[in-house]
Amino acid sequence: MAFTALILELEAEKAGRLTDALLDLGALSVTWDDADVGNSKAIGPSDKGLGAEPWSRLKLTVLMREQDDPGAILARACGAVGITTPAHESLAVADDDWVARSREQFTPVQVSERLWIVPSWHSPPDPNAINLMLDPGLAFGTGSHPSTRLGLQWLERNIAGGETVLDYGCGSGILAIAAVKLGARRAVGVDIDPLALAAARKNAERNGVAVEFFDGGRPLELAADIVIANILANPLIVLAPLLTSHCTRGGRIALAGILTSQENDVRSCYTPNVSFGPAASAEGWICLSGVRLH
Repeated sequence: MAFTALILELEAEKAGRLTDALLDLGALSVTWDDADVGNSKAIGPSDKGLGAEPWSRLKLTVLMREQDDPGAILARACGAVGITTPAHESLAVADDDWVARSREQFTPVQVSERLWIVPSWHSPPDPNAINLMLDPGLAFGTGSHPSTRLGLQWLERNIAGGETVLDYGCGSGILAIAAVKLGARRAVGVDIDPLALAAARKNAERNGVAVEFFDGGRPLELAADIVIANILANPLIVLAPLLTSHCTRGGRIALAGILTSQENDVRSCYTPNVSFGPAASAEGWICLSGVRLH
């Protein structure tokens, strides 16, 4: 597979929003460099939502698959955050360079006392733990981002065994895979990105679990005991009727990928159908969870 690196400069205050948009649209990684001094910071798909560093102007190196049309993705990302597409240059990146660079960014992540996310090229630090073997880079959800960890921790607390779980916007499949490893009877993952679905299926196979993955553009007939979605606030608001409809009455819903400042907006779209408890939080992100009433 061929890869392309786009190199561009822009004001630091715009870097965080543009990085999030690029990763949402399929960028594999973004590296920030101080355009004046040369300090750098690598950002992978699991690091969405980071604020800009205290530098006035940044040089961004955006790694993408060549087949994904990097220039078009950059234009779409800039349009999504309301900035003019900056001047940029494109460089070809060899496959082995990308693999090495990607692997250096990801190490095992401990989610809880008994739950770890382990890249497939690492040995589990605790063989007796529940180890989720995962290849980062193909889809969002590596376990490093606070919203993913919040979702995993919520599943660990709430799966007693035998449940049907829907992971909507499944990305890498990490939440659906974890649900089965934690004791769920059945887990279904849904995503609109075919690359994410392919990565999720490979990750499920790697973990030796049976998880069903479906294209979000097709009708889904499923009533789940647990519905979990780790996306972003705006999609969660739009999807409120759909997500609620797939949860059984008395079932539980967990919503992650929400900034603290967005909590009330998301809550209001699910009430009075869902009764939420207090939100769990980590590093400025929250996970809302509650019970479907109607």
